Amino acid sequence: MKRAAVIGVGYLGRYHAEKYARSQAADLCAVVDIVRSKAERTAEEFGCRALEDYRALPEMGVECVSVVCTTSEHFEISRWLLENGIDVLVEKPIASTVEEARELIEVAHTRGRVLQVGHVERFNPAFRAVKDVLHNPWFFEVQRIAPFVGRGCDMDVVSDLMIHDIDIIAHLIERPIESVDAVGVPVLTDSIDIANARLGFRGGITANITASRAAFKSERTIRIFQPDLYVSLDFDKKKLRVCRKTDERDERGYPKIEVEECVVGERDALADEIESFVEVVTTRGTPVVSGADGLRALEMVEQVRESCVRARGFLELNRLTTTADAELSEFKAIINE
Repeated sequence: MKRAAVIGVGYLGRYHAEKYARSQAADLCAVVDIVRSKAERTAEEFGCRALEDYRALPEMGVECVSVVCTTSEHFEISRWLLENGIDVLVEKPIASTVEEARELIEVAHTRGRVLQVGHVERFNPAFRAVKDVLHNPWFFEVQRIAPFVGRGCDMDVVSDLMIHDIDIIAHLIERPIESVDAVGVPVLTDSIDIANARLGFRGGITANITASRAAFKSERTIRIFQPDLYVSLDFDKKKLRVCRKTDERDERGYPKIEVEECVVGERDALADEIESFVEVVTTRGTPVVSGADGLRALEMVEQVRESCVRARGFLELNRLTTTADAELSEFKAIINE
């Protein structure tokens, strides 16, 4: 069994600890949090040690760690662990900046350590099912909206929610991005809470993605179109609908559509993610979601964010120009009286 630990036992970190504690391949040795009471509460629940300083983990013989703290801490903590011989599963996004992500990948490579990134939707059974039917997707329509819960507010909705779908689409098509047209606005926080991005990839593939953390309901859906079929995937309900064109024609001469409804089996995506990580730590294989995958997603997130800033600047400039034109017209009207 691999000796494991979790750093950061807030809402999501506690679930990481739970999965390690239940794993047949891992031994949860410790949980770490700068808030001592959180660490102690989680440690008591799962029968392990509570620590405030992650630098004590090598002395305990810990071999693999989930890093589930705030994004701004991902780089420093993950780098230290990798440099000290510990394999890392770092929650998404891999780091705060592309430069930090590249350095983590380099450190992991130099030290011969595993670096896996926590894009948990790759382990969603509904996503695994859809991969089997796709071969030439042309267009993606994605909705990921959720009520405001006050978590993840150290980053905007692009890094918090949209990054899931950016990673999924990039993984499915494996083509470079060529254009980004995005808008985003703050609603409940000082950063972007609602965003829409239209991404263009080499070969004419297009993805339209909407992410919001200021809605009254939750929705995690993706619709994928290719020449011979249409796929509708609901991540929450774990339901998959596949609509295929057949060779038969209806009375108007259009192809008949064959519809297949699939209810995907219930599986715990986070548990599968952690089991996969522990297996890679054991076999020294390649993670399902590698550091390079995390870097690619982060690079695209930065492109979307930059496009949002440009669009916001254009809107502000347009508003100021419109206001100035109105004021000038009013001034002209006064002096011409």
